[in-house]
Amino acid sequence: MKLSIIVPVYNMASDGKLEYCMDSLVSQELDDYEIIAVDDCSTDGSLAVLQDYARRFPDKVRAVHSPVNRHQGGAKNIGLRMARGEWIGFIDSDDWITPAMYRRLIEAAEQTGADVAGCDYCLTDEHSMRVGRIVPNNKKEQSGVLDDDKRRSLILDSGSLVVKIFRRSMILEKELWFPENIFYEDNAMANSYMVLSKRFAYVEEPMYFYYQHDASTVHTISVRRCEDRMEAGRIMLQEARRHCYYDKYRPELEYKFTLLFYVNTLFTYMAGVGRTKAGFVRALGREMRETFPAFQENPYYRERMHAEEKKLVRMQQKSTLLFMAYYKLLWAYRKRRRKKQ
Repeated sequence: MKLSIIVPVYNMASDGKLEYCMDSLVSQELDDYEIIAVDDCSTDGSLAVLQDYARRFPDKVRAVHSPVNRHQGGAKNIGLRMARGEWIGFIDSDDWITPAMYRRLIEAAEQTGADVAGCDYCLTDEHSMRVGRIVPNNKKEQSGVLDDDKRRSLILDSGSLVVKIFRRSMILEKELWFPENIFYEDNAMANSYMVLSKRFAYVEEPMYFYYQHDASTVHTISVRRCEDRMEAGRIMLQEARRHCYYDKYRPELEYKFTLLFYVNTLFTYMAGVGRTKAGFVRALGREMRETFPAFQENPYYRERMHAEEKKLVRMQQKSTLLFMAYYKLLWAYRKRRRKKQ
């Protein structure tokens, strides 16, 4: 079998989201592929939708039910264990793709001998095939045989896993299983999925439609999600040590960890969690210091981080209470300005 498409599904039955995703998958311009749709113990009608597709497309769709909610990482692992395809693709169940996407990616991979092939995506807030704001997911200079410079670049800017296909033999050989029961599982594993490959093929075209709506993971902020992002950062470093690339790419991993574990968590927590607690912020800053004591001197941090963010980070590292008071005043000021405009 040429391709296995793995679709983790949780409570996507409303508003036709799941149907739009599945319709795009059963319409792929390939003959020899399977869709493994894993219902992650949904509480709505998602499983019934998937079972209907399995009845209508028995040669393509396999509907699987997990009796326990294991989050997307657990659902992906279920799909990986069942997969028979030479290539693996992942897709979020509220997104969709062009009919040619997987054919084009497989052609690019096979023509170049790549282990991984990827494309760009576009952002959209409507169920249509009209291309929205295009987001380049990778860079031309990252493609080809992966040397150290390209691997460094891919750690810094790995791009999304859902717009790529991966050789299944690589995943199984390297045991690239996703962490379960947390959000941000892709962030934990993206480096290993890219760094451990030998060649990358990049198709510079938006063939994946990333649906923007308030219920998606990236738009929902809670203490639990902040803690999961932190755990994803820890797992990211564990993976680098397990596969023996931590020392070689330490500066890149330090910067990536700083963003994932600390900076993004810090600012989303302050902006999105209603009742912020100094203890949480203080512990976050302390673990960042303990993991990478000189992270503010990292060359990528100094080059890429915005001056205002650097200022706030310095403040938090010196005094959590001062940082929180200043941040809240700054947030209130900017909110008033937006209202006046």
